[in-house]
Amino acid sequence: MANLVRMDLIEKKVRASFAKQGLMSTLGAQMTTVGAGAVEIRCGFDAKLTQQNGFVHAGVITSILDSACGYAALSVAPAGSEVLSVEFKVNLLAPAVGSAFVARALVKRAGKTLTICSADAYAVNADGEKLIATMLATMMNIGAKAS
Repeated sequence: MANLVRMDLIEKKVRASFAKQGLMSTLGAQMTTVGAGAVEIRCGFDAKLTQQNGFVHAGVITSILDSACGYAALSVAPAGSEVLSVEFKVNLLAPAVGSAFVARALVKRAGKTLTICSADAYAVNADGEKLIATMLATMMNIGAKAS
């Protein structure tokens, strides 16, 4: 029972932080899943988010991957901590063509200061999902921001 209560509090903290992100709001991104060390973020297609060839811009895909990794890390961070991205690498595997895009992140290892995460991004179409990008990221635990 205590673990369920704790996860509920963690999910509320993660979702409240996500709601404050102006970029995610601008992209129309939504947090669809929060678990211990796992987060999913979804973003619909919008022509305003495309590059010159009509594909959703790599910056959009990278942003939802980065946020998914950050929030996966936050879900396992020590109480009172926030997280910041300190490093990530993205491999763009295919053009971002779809009706929606989903980033799924998992914590690989949570340490005292650094948390390593991985995430995959998929293009969603009527025929299913296609892997379009992958990220490996390092997040740093920091003290809570003063109000």
